[in-house]
Amino acid sequence: MRIIIAGGHGKIALRLAARLGSGAVGLVRNPAHVHDVEATGAEAVVCDLEQATAEDVAEIVRGADAVIFAAGAGPGSGSARKDTVDRGAAVLMADAAERAGVGRFIQISSMGAGRSPRAGSDEVWAAYIKAKTEAEDDLRRRELDWTILRPGRLTDDPGTGLVRLAPSVPPGSVPRDDVAAVVMALLEAPGTRHQALELVSGDTPIISFVATE
Repeated sequence: MRIIIAGGHGKIALRLAARLGSGAVGLVRNPAHVHDVEATGAEAVVCDLEQATAEDVAEIVRGADAVIFAAGAGPGSGSARKDTVDRGAAVLMADAAERAGVGRFIQISSMGAGRSPRAGSDEVWAAYIKAKTEAEDDLRRRELDWTILRPGRLTDDPGTGLVRLAPSVPPGSVPRDDVAAVVMALLEAPGTRHQALELVSGDTPIISFVATE
């Protein structure tokens, strides 16, 4: 398989690349990040999703089996970049996938997306949730075989392989290791297409989830 990962230097993306090895292509904005992606065994391509056109990205995506959107503006970024990355780059990747004829598209979103931020929420957090929601809304309107994954609070704890994954789950946290493992499972789970799934740590083995699809 050839899997394109947008946001290739992110913490989840690097974990995905390590699992996929030579089958992964990580898109990175900063050339200094190429080495870190290549150290996982994956290919790295420099592509600034805030500057590229859909046709630019389609040339990279063409021939892939799936696209995973794992990009984000990241901590310390302001409201403007929440829009240009968490929304704008997601829309760009979906446009590129359609142009390239790549149907499978997994979008890593966030728990809380799809709902209005709580009253009194931090301005940047509200912008982040708005951007994620609008990116999801855009994806739902497309003919792609999409799945939206909404993890809870992310941690760097070791993965357990035990999760709770459903359209709605109680708030909670989840290790990035387990998010990467679930994304891998979703690639092989056609029954999850056109679903938005929330994810936190739980007591169901990820492998059991795959087996039911």
